[in-house]
Amino acid sequence: MTLSIRNRLTGTVADITSGAVMGTVRIDLPNGETLTSAVTMDAIKDVGVAIGSEVEVLIKATDVSLAIGETSGLTIRNRLSGTVVALDTGGAMALARVALGSDTELTAAITRAAADDLGLVPGTSVTALIKSTEVAFSAL
Repeated sequence: MTLSIRNRLTGTVADITSGAVMGTVRIDLPNGETLTSAVTMDAIKDVGVAIGSEVEVLIKATDVSLAIGETSGLTIRNRLSGTVVALDTGGAMALARVALGSDTELTAAITRAAADDLGLVPGTSVTALIKSTEVAFSAL
């Protein structure tokens, strides 16, 4: 199956917290950072993951926000540190490619006005922000 989702990261399931309907899955990334995915318990069972399972993480570029500076006081669980390595701008939108480590990149689709307001250029240190409800995964 071919998907249009730009961001595909690999990781290892580190923890699963079960709830009545929804649960969270904590995924360790190779660069040492962690992502949390909030999904239904049915989805966790259907995918068939357990602690130690290798997974592919899927995040739409439009679900990635970028921040410069302090990011405390937010309910967003996923905060990944990185550096802008490329910025493609159009009339209304921009695509920022963010290196999370030597082998991992994340793409953020943001408005051009936001990119301009933040002064984003290659080399800018950023924090990628992703709500846990926007992090999907599949078993490898």
